[in-house]
Amino acid sequence: MRVILAEDSILLREGLVRLLTEEGHEVLGAVGDAESLLSQVAAHAPDVVVTDIRMPPTHKDEGLRAAVEIRARRPDVGVLVLSQYVERNYAARLLAENAERVGYLLKDRVAQVEEFLDSLERIHAGGAVFDPEVVRQLVIRSTHGDPLSRLTPREHTVLEALAQGHTNAAIARKLHISLSAVEKNLNAVFDKLGLAHTTGYNRRVLAVLRYLEA
Repeated sequence: MRVILAEDSILLREGLVRLLTEEGHEVLGAVGDAESLLSQVAAHAPDVVVTDIRMPPTHKDEGLRAAVEIRARRPDVGVLVLSQYVERNYAARLLAENAERVGYLLKDRVAQVEEFLDSLERIHAGGAVFDPEVVRQLVIRSTHGDPLSRLTPREHTVLEALAQGHTNAAIARKLHISLSAVEKNLNAVFDKLGLAHTTGYNRRVLAVLRYLEA
């Protein structure tokens, strides 16, 4: 896998370079600001970009804006953003166009090496990955008046797994239920969220967006 890294912490950046190199991946560039990231992506052809959300000079959302720009210009490039805290609006912005080749992980997840590497592989393969803690906090923040309150516990669990980027087959394995049960629960989720008349893949994206905005 060909990777470009953007992280202003030298220790974390160099640690990621070493980890990815030892795992047989090719690190095309490792930079410390969003402008350099965009230049590196334009100059090379990475499979996946890993970037911090908060980057110099203001340490606000430069990395996120760069990620969104990369997704718009190069939809073939996977993007994994790292954040110190759960920031649901950022997650929603990443999904604004589609939920392919995209991920949002808390930095603590990087220390769980196998999970981090698996996330990169899933993004490279065209999937989406969202940190379980991000999803958990979104569940906690749901209110009684929210459309999600109409979901059954099982439907809520299935939607939570969908928001983490799992396919139907992966959800079935994760929850130890049949594939048909997953499909049945997702159809019920789409109905209750008012997405019954949309079609195919977009309906899944819209459901996740509704979940993130709840």
